[in-house]
Amino acid sequence: MGVVAKRSSMTFYSDGESHYSHRVRIVLAEKGVAVDVLDINPDSKPEDLATLNPYNELPTLVDRELVLYQPEIMMEYLDERFPHPPLLPVYPVARAQSRLWMYRIERDWSPLVDQILAGKGDVEAARKRLTDSIVAVAGIFEEKPYFMSDDFTVVDCLVGPILWRLKRLGIQLPESTPKGLENYMTRLFDRESFQASLSEAEREMCL
Repeated sequence: MGVVAKRSSMTFYSDGESHYSHRVRIVLAEKGVAVDVLDINPDSKPEDLATLNPYNELPTLVDRELVLYQPEIMMEYLDERFPHPPLLPVYPVARAQSRLWMYRIERDWSPLVDQILAGKGDVEAARKRLTDSIVAVAGIFEEKPYFMSDDFTVVDCLVGPILWRLKRLGIQLPESTPKGLENYMTRLFDRESFQASLSEAEREMCL
């Protein structure tokens, strides 16, 4: 697919190493939104960020007078603001199922990713739990090209940044992992929007 820039006055305050920022950048690239991406060092945030975001957190999306500061809210807003291509299913049941998968990834995988990257607590146990959880769902990619779907969706925008960071997380999937997962990762990472979403730091993660 071609990424075609659409007129916008958006500014995205992004952490170039964070999987939370990465997921929003994928949506922005998938939608072809013209956006000013500011790569912010989380240890040296600009003063205006605290004015915009009461939590002084990354990522933060500014669209004219609107300021959003929760990744999933940003992603759904962008999907509604720029409806083509759609990243959430049209039908209520399928849409609810997508949101449920997003919730499960956010609840089950994201805390483990954060723990491993921060080096806090029992990192080896967290690494094993995340590895086992990824392997447990690997079989679904034998049936569908994307995460529980024939089409690229917002769920893939959450899963992709985590899978892209496997090497940095010190995770090597066992040889017995269904090949469908490897094919999915290749399909996802080769996608034009995914490549366009990568920060300089993220491009170095797989070197």
